[in-house]
Amino acid sequence: MTTRVIGEDDHARFERPGRRSRPRTKDRPDYSDAEIGVVVTIDRGRYSLLMTEPDGGGQGDAGAERRVLATKARQLGRKGVIVGDRVRVVGDTSGDEGTLARIVEVTERTTVLRRTADDDDPYERPIVANADQLVIVTALADPPPRTGMIDRVLVAGYDAGLDPVLCLTKADLADPDELVAAYAPLDVTIEVTRPGADLDSLRARLAGRVSVFVGHSGVGKSTLVNALIPGAGRAVGHVNEVTGRGRQTSTAAIALRLPAHRPGTGAEGHEHGDDHRDDHRDDHRDDHRRGPEHDHDGADPGWVIDTPGVRSFGLSHVTPERIVAAFGDLEAYTADCPRGCTHGADEPECGLDAAAARGDLSAARLSSFRRMIASGR
Repeated sequence: MTTRVIGEDDHARFERPGRRSRPRTKDRPDYSDAEIGVVVTIDRGRYSLLMTEPDGGGQGDAGAERRVLATKARQLGRKGVIVGDRVRVVGDTSGDEGTLARIVEVTERTTVLRRTADDDDPYERPIVANADQLVIVTALADPPPRTGMIDRVLVAGYDAGLDPVLCLTKADLADPDELVAAYAPLDVTIEVTRPGADLDSLRARLAGRVSVFVGHSGVGKSTLVNALIPGAGRAVGHVNEVTGRGRQTSTAAIALRLPAHRPGTGAEGHEHGDDHRDDHRDDHRDDHRRGPEHDHDGADPGWVIDTPGVRSFGLSHVTPERIVAAFGDLEAYTADCPRGCTHGADEPECGLDAAAARGDLSAARLSSFRRMIASGR
């Protein structure tokens, strides 16, 4: 029997090879040439996009845009894409049935409307991107107006850099004068509506803008959207007679293109009931697919982003300094405020009080401003 001695050469032969891995690269894929789309709604992980052709098309060219269904690249995160985002898209962007593109990048946002679940929640929840106007919809009755909610949404809107509009619905049930007087000192644009009324004034406010509609459940937000956009088909809920709360019917934000409208045509007649809705549904659905820059005659009728009804609006992400910055005339008076001043009524050396004492700032405007910022603290 022969005994074999294992030498150094044998150990070397059976040595475990070192792990080989491809060195990481700092290079990232370049998607600068990818097609651009706008997120119009999100449903169970699928993103509905409005795509612009690479050549851009001419303004008024209805064939320059198409609807595409897409998923999202994992690196963008669970909340990385929201309605209103302009995104870069790869894959099959034909929009044909059964196809699915992929969102790989989100372009820089011009604005973001955010809220938190409550005032103690440190996590911001982005709602809508790239809007430029905030329409706060509140009922004058059934349910009664909640000024605390209005103030909070106003704070979030000013923080986001959006132009606010207060839209009061159901004026057939209650007089709007008291609520109008409460917000007039803040120079907030106010629109008053009632069932079946002419909406030309509101349409003029929306024309050429990307407007996000926000309001708590039951205020008539979806009814208003259906009146502005016949064929939109937004579900309409009812107010609970016991709790006074509305039933939430919209479950996801959606961007809808306003149709071309000639003043005085009475399109608002569709607000209650389905008369003529089926006749116009297909035409308006085609309009919604064309995008915010295109209209039959080249004019931009604007876009509405309808959001689900909310029952709370946390503002833990907002600071008093960011709110006062939205009011140019007030900000000038805060230059001499002590550090950490909240600009509230309990601040002993607030510059706003000094301005009011000199007569440079009206007491009504200061009171309204302080009521609004107090809602966020």
